[in-house]
Amino acid sequence: MSIRHLGFLTPGNFAEGDAYAGFEAALKLFEFGEKLGFDGAWVRQRHLERGVSSAATFLAAATQRTRRIELGAAVIQMGYENPFRLAEDLATVDVLSRGRLQVGLSAGAPLHGALLGNRFYDAAPNIVDFTHKRVGRLKANLEDAWLGDEETFVESAGGRVRPRVQPHAPGLVDRLWYGGGSLRSVEWAGRNGFNLLLGNVLSGETTSDFLNAQLGLVERYRQSETDTRRGRIALGRVIVPLDGADAATRKRYRAFAAGRVERTLEPQGERRTLFATDLVGTADEILERLRKDPVLPHVHELRVELPYNFSGDEYEQILSDLSRRIAPELGWRSF
Repeated sequence: MSIRHLGFLTPGNFAEGDAYAGFEAALKLFEFGEKLGFDGAWVRQRHLERGVSSAATFLAAATQRTRRIELGAAVIQMGYENPFRLAEDLATVDVLSRGRLQVGLSAGAPLHGALLGNRFYDAAPNIVDFTHKRVGRLKANLEDAWLGDEETFVESAGGRVRPRVQPHAPGLVDRLWYGGGSLRSVEWAGRNGFNLLLGNVLSGETTSDFLNAQLGLVERYRQSETDTRRGRIALGRVIVPLDGADAATRKRYRAFAAGRVERTLEPQGERRTLFATDLVGTADEILERLRKDPVLPHVHELRVELPYNFSGDEYEQILSDLSRRIAPELGWRSF
């Protein structure tokens, strides 16, 4: 077991009517994580919730508050996005970060599309392609390619230029990730040269055991890769160490975990959705469970998923305990 890259994922949520405070707290957490030596800081993107609805905008701000740490979005649901316009936004953020951006993506129709109706749709939903092809279109826009032929130019006040997506962000196309939760999705990711994000939710297609199902996803992804460059795999786990917390906070952490146990006991719904068990306990207890995790030996990147609605001080305590008491025992060394 050798974890070489340690990241964290924060929800970036906020109280009703005070979005600024929530965003500022999340930006400060990025700064704090960088000081602790974390290799990556990721933010969730959510729609119609009290959280970050535009990861690109948030991460643009993060580029000015950090210098070294990778900046990630997990995940951008492409059903809500225009592949050309998003490519421009992401390339701009990557240039501002000097090549630190990591972009997690997913396919599928927008979850809240029916609710949004004509606030969102410009055409009948049944004729819009929300499949993996939409993700592929984003990747194509980020590639270093001129539009048209050698005689194609765009005239503007800035001069006569050959057209391509601007700014061009060299290397960003190799830092695209796909959030894989099914055999089909990870196979597509491997075949099309995307890195792989694994989280704490997946489809129980061949087994009711979460860890065995996730191990199968890793194997299918590796078998599907056609590029000579082996993709990165980042494993997400909800980890909440108790060591640095006071008695009242420890009690609340355990209550949080207890409230989520039932969903892990059996597949949920028609799609047989499986949920991972949260790792809440002392550093020694968490390490014992991680060492028994059959997926961990197959990856070198661990991404800790922070729970919703904890305070900034609690997030800092969790990250401190992780970086000092847990990750070094898994082989990680800070930058």
